[in-house]
Amino acid sequence: MGFHNNNNNNNNNVETPFLSNAPPLSSKFKTLANIFISIVGSGVLGLPYSFKKTGWVTGMLMLFLVAFLTYHCMILLVHTRRKLEHSNDDVNVGFPKINSFGDLGHAIVGPLGKLFVDVMIVFSHCGFCVSYLIFISTTLAYLAGDDDTSSASWSSLFWGFATPKVLFLWGCFPFQLGLNAIPTLTHLAPLSIFADFVDIVAKSVVMVDDVFVFMKNRPPLKAFGGWSVFLYGLGVAVYAFEGIGLVLPLEAEAKDKEKFGGVLGVGMFLISLLYASFAALGYLAFGEGTQEIITTNLGQGVVSALVQLGLCINLFFTFPLMMNPVYEVVERRLCDYKFCLWMRWLLVFGVSLVALMVPNFADFLSLVGSSVCVILSFVLPAMFHYLVFREEIGWSKMVCDGLLVVFGLVIAVTGTWSSLMNIFGPNA
Repeated sequence: MGFHNNNNNNNNNVETPFLSNAPPLSSKFKTLANIFISIVGSGVLGLPYSFKKTGWVTGMLMLFLVAFLTYHCMILLVHTRRKLEHSNDDVNVGFPKINSFGDLGHAIVGPLGKLFVDVMIVFSHCGFCVSYLIFISTTLAYLAGDDDTSSASWSSLFWGFATPKVLFLWGCFPFQLGLNAIPTLTHLAPLSIFADFVDIVAKSVVMVDDVFVFMKNRPPLKAFGGWSVFLYGLGVAVYAFEGIGLVLPLEAEAKDKEKFGGVLGVGMFLISLLYASFAALGYLAFGEGTQEIITTNLGQGVVSALVQLGLCINLFFTFPLMMNPVYEVVERRLCDYKFCLWMRWLLVFGVSLVALMVPNFADFLSLVGSSVCVILSFVLPAMFHYLVFREEIGWSKMVCDGLLVVFGLVIAVTGTWSSLMNIFGPNA
């Protein structure tokens, strides 16, 4: 295991399709905005339910711990890429330009490293899209007046294949086929901007509503949960902060690269405050009645319906954006870099099938966060940093990298098992 040269693959770099072909960023503000877009997603909607299971104090501590560790590992990736690029300039070792996480894995470990990163990115982004479909179908079924009695009767009548949730999911399917057939993200940009605006407004309304509900009800709250739910909450928190796959393209496009670390730190801190506020207000408002998707606690009404529809719209149009890295990897490896419509449609179909089999939104967030996201966020950055810097760092940084790798592997194994028990266990 070591550094691998590749003089013949300069045109075959892994390009992250979100930002890699865009012009350099003109300001720190735009970099900060892109950090928000890259990190803030559907995971925040499961945080109030996670606080219910772990306790709000434990949940807060886990959120800020995960935010700090994620930021630290993002900086490790940036430093590792800079080290390799400087080595390339100084001694002409033949590294191709490192544009992405996959390129970094190839430069350090070779084709096997690139393959492993590609697989992790495919699983993580498919997991994000599965959670989107779960949220959309569950929310629309709730707005349509779905309850346990009607679901049971529909399920018995159609052998579980035509519950309201299933029908709404398949109702989205042909429209997603159309959106995911668009070969470039440029044509999706106006829809993405509209979706982000709707998302901000919807989440703001949810937080304001939480404050009024809390002032009225003041439900009993739990500050600390047991160790049995610690791994569960940690997985949800890791999922919520997943955006590490885009940190290298973001840094590459920053005009003032020397200040990128500071901008990233400010962004992570503000996102942490947003997540903590959203999660705490949701749990404070509804206590032990907090649902796995917080918007279902809003009840019936025009405003509530509009808020939930707004969040569904945001995730509906974000789906093809999040699937784009998956298409890039698959089409690069299986289709010789060529656009392949049937392959895209097959992937959308597969993601939809997985969404049908997962009953609980927050449980699925914990599963993806504990398995794939932990490896991408903690294990690989620390391992790559150690392999590149092992001859020049002191024992303290070496131990720090080793602890991050061990921590990530332990969480990946135990957290994945805990999440699977929550999904498929007797109390699921």
